[in-house]
Amino acid sequence: MPMSSPLESLPSTPNNIPSFFFGHGSPILAFQESDAMAAGPMGEYAGPTGPLAAFLKEFGPALLQKYTPKGIVVFSAHWETRGERLVTDYGDNNPLLMDYYGFQPDLYKLKFKSRGDSALATRVVNLYTQSGHKARTTSSQEPRGEDGRGFVGPGLDHGVFVPFRIMFGEEFTSVPIIQVSIESSLSPEDNWALGKAVAQLRREGILILSGGLTIHNLRERACFVPKTARPIYKEFDQAVLDAVSIVDAEKRKTAMIELTKHAGFRASHPREEHFVPIYVAAGAGGTSACVLSSVHGAPTVAFGDALVT
Repeated sequence: MPMSSPLESLPSTPNNIPSFFFGHGSPILAFQESDAMAAGPMGEYAGPTGPLAAFLKEFGPALLQKYTPKGIVVFSAHWETRGERLVTDYGDNNPLLMDYYGFQPDLYKLKFKSRGDSALATRVVNLYTQSGHKARTTSSQEPRGEDGRGFVGPGLDHGVFVPFRIMFGEEFTSVPIIQVSIESSLSPEDNWALGKAVAQLRREGILILSGGLTIHNLRERACFVPKTARPIYKEFDQAVLDAVSIVDAEKRKTAMIELTKHAGFRASHPREEHFVPIYVAAGAGGTSACVLSSVHGAPTVAFGDALVT
């Protein structure tokens, strides 16, 4: 399948890989097509035949083709810790944490086979400690959250494995994956600093991905679909795209931080855990940014050097 134009325009720079904020979607991405269609407008838009799924199918292969990464470091809206970064060191088989509830049985049988890498996990921990951050690895013997299957366990959460299944396939062991927790203060500056601390990895052949959403209000599910979302949501979503598109790096950072004062911010994020991953990606990135996909509420943005905007 040929790449879409924004993906095609990305420079192939394996020794200076951009960091990426990507719309990680929801478990609806993994629905059977019939179940998604039966779920109404949200299922149709956010499901396996919607625009986000279509983009992710192109995004993953493009990343592998452009950058041939040696490893992937991923951040997710669904794993946060306060004052200490936890870094997965799961060995040859990354477990899955199915941290969602009330879905059909098929969603608790999803597969995504991947592996970790102890050397990469240690490298990440060292970069954090060198930057003055507390950090440590966590093994598959240490639970990190509640699983919808009825237990507490470790694993990559659904903000990682649900989109990664689409991006890389159900079996993806050629490139190791480790996950790092975001900062639960939810401060833009704190999470920006978390990205900055590991920015060197981009020049070591490591792909940094940070997943979240620009609209996430479960109290008003109409917000997730453009044809049912109130104008305040669309205005905020556009404000995000406008902010990340500013050419000057310092002005871009200021505009991105100021997004938390936008009239639509709190409507879009009653709690902003799904929004702050964009700051991690920006902190890890370079001096330029490029919007690769403007899917409503789930855009993807590259933060690198000399990107075409």
